[in-house]
Amino acid sequence: MNLDSRIDSSLAAIRAWLGDTWNSGSSFFARFKLTGWRRLLNEAASEALTLGVGGLALIYGLALPALLEFDEGRFLTGQYSVKFLDRYGNEIGKRGILHNDAVPLEQIPDYMIKATIATEDRRFFEHYGVDILGTLRALVENLRANDVVQGGSTLTQQLAKNLFLSSERSVQRKIKEAFLAFLLENRFSKREILKLYLDRAYMGGGAFGVEAASQFYFGKSVRDINLSEAALLAGLYKAPTKYAPHVNLPASRARTNEVLSNLVEAGFYTSGQVHAARLSPARIVENRSTNSPDWFLDWAFEEVQRLAKGKGQYVLTAKTTIDLGLQRAADEALVSRIRTTGRSVRARSGALVSMETNGAIRAIVGGVDYGDSQFNRATTARRQPGSSFKPYVYAVALENGYTPRSRVRDSSRSCGRWSPKNYSGGGGSGRSLSLTEALARSLNTVAVDLSLRLGRDKVMEMVNRLGVTGIRKSCSMALGDGGVTVLEHTGGFATFANGGKRVHPYAITELISSQGEVIYSHDRDEPEPAQVVKREVAESLNQMLHAVVEEGTGGRAALDFTNVAGKTGTSSSYRDAWFMGFTGYLVTGVWIGNDDFRPTAGVTGGSLPAQIWQSYMSVAHPDMDIPTIPGLSPHPRQVEERARLAELKRIDPGLSGPKKSDAEKTMPPMMREVLKRIAEAFRKSGGRDKIEPAEPPGRRASAQPMPTKPTP
Repeated sequence: MNLDSRIDSSLAAIRAWLGDTWNSGSSFFARFKLTGWRRLLNEAASEALTLGVGGLALIYGLALPALLEFDEGRFLTGQYSVKFLDRYGNEIGKRGILHNDAVPLEQIPDYMIKATIATEDRRFFEHYGVDILGTLRALVENLRANDVVQGGSTLTQQLAKNLFLSSERSVQRKIKEAFLAFLLENRFSKREILKLYLDRAYMGGGAFGVEAASQFYFGKSVRDINLSEAALLAGLYKAPTKYAPHVNLPASRARTNEVLSNLVEAGFYTSGQVHAARLSPARIVENRSTNSPDWFLDWAFEEVQRLAKGKGQYVLTAKTTIDLGLQRAADEALVSRIRTTGRSVRARSGALVSMETNGAIRAIVGGVDYGDSQFNRATTARRQPGSSFKPYVYAVALENGYTPRSRVRDSSRSCGRWSPKNYSGGGGSGRSLSLTEALARSLNTVAVDLSLRLGRDKVMEMVNRLGVTGIRKSCSMALGDGGVTVLEHTGGFATFANGGKRVHPYAITELISSQGEVIYSHDRDEPEPAQVVKREVAESLNQMLHAVVEEGTGGRAALDFTNVAGKTGTSSSYRDAWFMGFTGYLVTGVWIGNDDFRPTAGVTGGSLPAQIWQSYMSVAHPDMDIPTIPGLSPHPRQVEERARLAELKRIDPGLSGPKKSDAEKTMPPMMREVLKRIAEAFRKSGGRDKIEPAEPPGRRASAQPMPTKPTP
């Protein structure tokens, strides 16, 4: 009874206290009670505050991806001036200050600036990064024409895209572009933005900025160009590949006249003032290379800045690893196939990286059209590797006691609420099969089961060992749900191709200062590659990857003159398709997809990517003397070639002397054979019959042998 009374009295006291507190609070807040117009004003202010906070949160959410794209390093490319040489010592291009900001804005002709503004952004000095009126006007004109006839991007937005973004046509990219434009307008003055645009815009032929373009097309500084030449340059911003005069002169002339009309419409000049320019079109010089390996040079320039940092040298000559013959073959294989086949299967983009088994890059293709977009999909874009990731999982299995003949079961294993399914759609047949057959058939169930059974941490440790980043620990990581670059992925496969030694893909063999000092040498300054995967593990995996091509999903990549090991990969909804493969000489990775992540029409790694890979690799080997892939037996054609070389050495021991040079390696086998037979016949004749080389009139034949031009 005593306890009951205490509880009752306590509850009554609490109730009384709450009542008193409520009454006191009500009396206090009654002082602030609003009525009439004051109440309406208060309600409006409250709603405005709520909407404002919500709007700020929304704007921050939209702006955050754009802010993450902002990179200070993009403004510092003018610090270096680099001349690049290919693997044979031939100059292939330049990057750095000679390509962008060599001429102050004050020295650029007024008509060049006016032609740029009249054509690209007439309200440049009136808006704050995004021109709402201009965008609406372009939208109306496009709707009237039922086509894209006007662009709504301001000059600042175009600069933001050139510096930080790809050219994918998507809402996300346009949102990022708008916020980056606001950021640029806040950070730089209008004149500084205009200067950056004139320095960084791609103008075709590997030239960035109006100064480099003027030197490229006219052989003179932009300071000295006339009105017709300025109009030609201003017409290149929209589509440098389409309107470049050395590519399509009629289209270039028509575009130039359009720019001259823009100058009149904008009120900068009268019709009479531009009439002379119409009658006297610009003349271009023909002293340039149209085969500049721009994707490679862009990445190599980044490597130069990394290697030269802190050395105090900024005018450099870089000897590189690129082989222009292989680069042309790679361009042809990827670009021509996408342009002829890609449209029908809704695959409009791609990338390719080819390197030797030690990591020396021989070719990089970062997209279909460098003029349309300089975004390097080979070195920068991260895409899901799909089943091409599975060899890393199988390598872990081989390290943990499995062999290519180990039996596994094709059955689904759950990870939380998720269970893998095979490409056919089922959860596995339940039958027992070898590890080799499981990889050749690319069974998802087996790969996921191995990753869960062995531990996903071990898989993460493996890819880190191989230098492949962007992978996250997840239930489906064995199926390649992370994002990797083609460059890193190809380097990962190169480790297996060379027998298990870590590969660091590289483009620079030497950096030489303007005084002739070698400030960097790859052979001198880089450590010996570490053995990160046991050789027997790499050999076993190579046998399994060979079965993928011979018996599994990679059949279209097979070559008839050497062994091939590789793996196909296809991400969910057919957004990404890969073929990663190698011979004993070259490791090549191919990716096919779309910049806006739209699905393709059923493109798998075993179809278009494997065909592109096969097309390139079939012409990329200089001769049949190809090293054997670790773990495999020599291909019959290689056995024949080695027997033939042994016979030649037996006939003439001198042939076993110095190792062939790079230039000799690239001579077609048939030509080399003919020359050897001629040399042998001449030797047997004892030199009795003198053969004088043909020479042009008035020119003495050189006693030195003519250099052999590298061919793929």
